[in-house]
Amino acid sequence: MTILVTGGAGYIGSHTVRHLQRSGHPVLVLDNLVYGHRDIAEQVLAVPLVVGQLGDRGLLDRLLQGSHPLLPAGAVRAVLHFAAYAYVGESVADPARYYRNNLGDTLVLLEALRAESQRRGSPIPLVFSSTCATYGIPEPDQIPIRETTPQQPINPYGRSKWMVEQLLADFAAAYGQPSVIFRYFNAAGADPAGDLGEDHTPETHLIPLVLEALAGRRPAIQVYGRDYPTPDGTCIRDYIHVSDLAAAHGLGLQRLLDGSSEHGSPEPVSAAPTVSAAGPLVYNLGTGHGYSVQEVIEAARQVTGRELTVQDGPRRPGDPAELVADAGRAQAELGWSPQRSDLPTILADAWAWHQRRWS
Repeated sequence: MTILVTGGAGYIGSHTVRHLQRSGHPVLVLDNLVYGHRDIAEQVLAVPLVVGQLGDRGLLDRLLQGSHPLLPAGAVRAVLHFAAYAYVGESVADPARYYRNNLGDTLVLLEALRAESQRRGSPIPLVFSSTCATYGIPEPDQIPIRETTPQQPINPYGRSKWMVEQLLADFAAAYGQPSVIFRYFNAAGADPAGDLGEDHTPETHLIPLVLEALAGRRPAIQVYGRDYPTPDGTCIRDYIHVSDLAAAHGLGLQRLLDGSSEHGSPEPVSAAPTVSAAGPLVYNLGTGHGYSVQEVIEAARQVTGRELTVQDGPRRPGDPAELVADAGRAQAELGWSPQRSDLPTILADAWAWHQRRWS
């Protein structure tokens, strides 16, 4: 049976598609191509691509029931759900767009999964791409961040992901929907083969912006704030290689397919009183070690052998000084551990990808 990957033409989704392919899973991608890349899906991954909106219930029913002509191996066995808009600033300027796409379309997906699960007499598991943005701005004594750290998202993007987590918890309690939630920290890097990587328009992530400056594709890199309570005054973030994220999704999927999540995680997704203790399995994905903005810039100089101009600016509202994950639960329960997430490897893989993409 087919594994459906929503948003599989995007950055993390495409790397996970490759991981699934290498693991022997037949895969189909559903993507509206607003931010995904047709050439990545069709030419690099050579995966069947359905261009459509996640909120199209008729399309979802055809996919889940196995009646869509592009399905490579019959009806859908499980869903990996990456499809979402993910620009924080845009979510503040246009929250309706984010709630409609990230939350509303996911509700349509869950309703379609529930209907098909009832028809089959067995549930269809879901792996959901969430984010550390659901935690908001943790207090210093909450670093490293655990899955039990209070979730207090501060923008519509983070709230839309948090709300989906509530949907999954409620659907688990009421309908037995099995799911895994992965809360990423800072995804970075590229496939070691150099043919998959990060390509956003506009680009907002630090590592590709630094590499663009080193390549002469932008005049300088901006550093927003040098007065944080960190060793060098710049923000610290936990960078996780995208290939390690993809591997975690494979492990989460396998756990659901093996039926080992019958009763959900030992703790509810949140402290909301309406959520049953039985619910999704929830995992942070990070390394437990952070790098500052200045450390990233210096390491990128060393990896590329190039120089760049650095311009200092004021702090951005809402930027916490440090965000670092405690990923011990994923390591203990899934056997997951990052393999390529040291900073030089992340930068070298990203540099190889960008040079190939820009050529």
